[in-house]
Amino acid sequence: MKGLRANLTRPLPFGATMEVVDNSGAKIIRLFTVYKMKTVKGRVTAGGVSDLIMANVMKGKPEMKKKSVLAVIIRQKKEYRRQDGSRVQFEDNAAVVVKDNKGNPQGTLIKGPVAKEVCERWPAIAKISTIIV
Repeated sequence: MKGLRANLTRPLPFGATMEVVDNSGAKIIRLFTVYKMKTVKGRVTAGGVSDLIMANVMKGKPEMKKKSVLAVIIRQKKEYRRQDGSRVQFEDNAAVVVKDNKGNPQGTLIKGPVAKEVCERWPAIAKISTIIV
C-alpha cells in the first residue's frame, strides 16, 4: 500500500456499519478489523478512507450473507484535511468489496463518488469508478 498525501482521520471503529456501493451482492457490512493498522495493545482499531478492512456481510444476497469479506472504504462522513488545505467530507460511509489484498474489486461498477486518496492507493478501484472527488 502506498502512503497518502492527506492527513486522514479514522472515524469508523470496530462494529461500524457501512453501505456497499458496488454490484458484488453485499448491501451492508460491519467492520471488524483494519489491515496494517499499528496501535497500542488494547486499543480498538478504527478505519478511514482508503483503508483495507475485513467485514461481515449483514444484508445482501443469500450466498453473501454472514460471510467475511475484504473491503476498501471509499467514503466517510467525518471530514478530513488534504495537503492543499481543503477539507473533504461525504454524505455517507461507503465501501467496495475486493477479492484480494491487491485491491481488485469483486464488482464491476461503483455507484457514487470515490475519494481521490482511494484512487492513489488502489488503481484497480479507480478504473471502475465513475466520479473521483
